Amino acid sequence: MEIATIKSPVDVIGLPSEIPVAIHRNGVNPKLEGVKNLFDAYRIAPERRRGVAKVDNLQSFIDLVNRHKDEHSVIFANTDLKAAKLLAVIDYHETSGVARFGNHRIEYNFPTTKEFQVWQQFNGEKFDQGEFAAFLEDHIAELASPNDTKRSDAETNDAEKSESEKSESEKSKYEQLFKTRFGNPNEIIDLSRGLQVNVGATLKTSVTLQSGEGEVVFSEKHTNTQGEKLIVPGLFMISLPVFEAGEPVRIPVRLRYRAGAAIKWFYQLYRPEHFLREQIKNDLLTAAQETGLPAYEGAPEA
Repeated sequence: MEIATIKSPVDVIGLPSEIPVAIHRNGVNPKLEGVKNLFDAYRIAPERRRGVAKVDNLQSFIDLVNRHKDEHSVIFANTDLKAAKLLAVIDYHETSGVARFGNHRIEYNFPTTKEFQVWQQFNGEKFDQGEFAAFLEDHIAELASPNDTKRSDAETNDAEKSESEKSESEKSKYEQLFKTRFGNPNEIIDLSRGLQVNVGATLKTSVTLQSGEGEVVFSEKHTNTQGEKLIVPGLFMISLPVFEAGEPVRIPVRLRYRAGAAIKWFYQLYRPEHFLREQIKNDLLTAAQETGLPAYEGAPEA
């Protein structure tokens, strides 16, 4: 067996000008054979980088992309909540038109936090009074006050402007939309403790006030007392990281109850998919800024 080279008569994009071959001289019927498999058996390093690295948070995505990127790397984003993803293609095609393999990739799939999963799990579910009081107590740290002033352009990046420019503030926007009042964290905590005190009490009256708030009056069982009035704000705000190790996301929440033999309490997250999608777009912008790479909404070639 001899090793020889075959030269290409013309330049072909993506191919070397010559390749090695093995020549088997079998009498009058010589045979040519590629030597790639022969040499691959003795490799001490891969011929090129390939595969998909998966990271668990945005900062790890940025750090790993910065470690491997070159001048032609790009980032793609899928902003569909069912398949949210940032994908960096390290060996993407060159801007000059030279094609590359696109096999070295870094992927971040936006894993959600356990805290947000709980809010999603019980969204719209009806609670007994004691259960709802305990739920609010368990999630005190995630309660927030609505913003009452519009942020200036200097305080608002481009990805946020679409939301902030639509209203003077969170407070005015959602109070006008739902014709009710926001409860601040202290009011929600007071409400939860009032509910705990009245566990076992019967509902005497339930009315909707002109402000849109609810007023609930309990009467203790087997007594003739007037009971305690509880003012129920129709809205409250939560602020919590939705994605692991991510920035807090603010979501308005409607506070509801159904009067009956036993009062039932529940909450409704208002358009959570909108606020999550905005956060994904913000994270895409952050990744692009921190890596210096072009970013696109979509997917690379398969």
